[in-house]
Amino acid sequence: MSTHTAIEPNILYFGTPVVLLSSENEDGTPNLAPMSSAFWLGWRAVLGLGARAKTAQNLLRTRECVLNLPSDALAAVVDRLALTTGSDPVPERKAQRGYRYVGDKFGRAGLTAVPSETVAPPRVGECPVTMEAVLERHHPIGDGGTLAFEVRVQRVWAHEEIRLPGTDDHIDPDAWRPLIMSFQKLYGLGPQVHPSTLARIPELFYRPEDDLARARTA
Repeated sequence: MSTHTAIEPNILYFGTPVVLLSSENEDGTPNLAPMSSAFWLGWRAVLGLGARAKTAQNLLRTRECVLNLPSDALAAVVDRLALTTGSDPVPERKAQRGYRYVGDKFGRAGLTAVPSETVAPPRVGECPVTMEAVLERHHPIGDGGTLAFEVRVQRVWAHEEIRLPGTDDHIDPDAWRPLIMSFQKLYGLGPQVHPSTLARIPELFYRPEDDLARARTA
């Protein structure tokens, strides 16, 4: 057995799914930003964004967004959005890191904007999973330079090829290949390593009926 050593990593990015977050700018045009500080509970997601980021500003103003989940096949496409920002002028801190302003993020990435059903920002047609969401609340983290956004999902869209055959509401985990960010590098998901005991619990037991009822009327 290996021994532990106390270390002080600059970041704690041990591996999370990449999200292309679409939001609406002041002039009605869409913004599209890659991020990976996200996790889901029921039909809600928690997103970590810099308070000065264009996406954060749009989300606070409009209270709407779309969470687009790219597959590992879209890694090069996602990378085209790296070091770009929808803020003009570019914030000083981002400029120091090499960011540049890009107004047409969809065009830059070569992605297709698909109209959403319940929110103004468009979905990304090429992403196998897209989720329309509205902002419920936000919280400052630390000194307030980062915000945690709690969003409630109103629509979930999935490509047919990742749906579990014979079902109308299940994603096939063997067909869904998410793009993962780990310590600033992009990875795909490996094959299943071991059956999970938790899989004995039917997914239906986790179904958030209250949020689903609200989503059906959106």
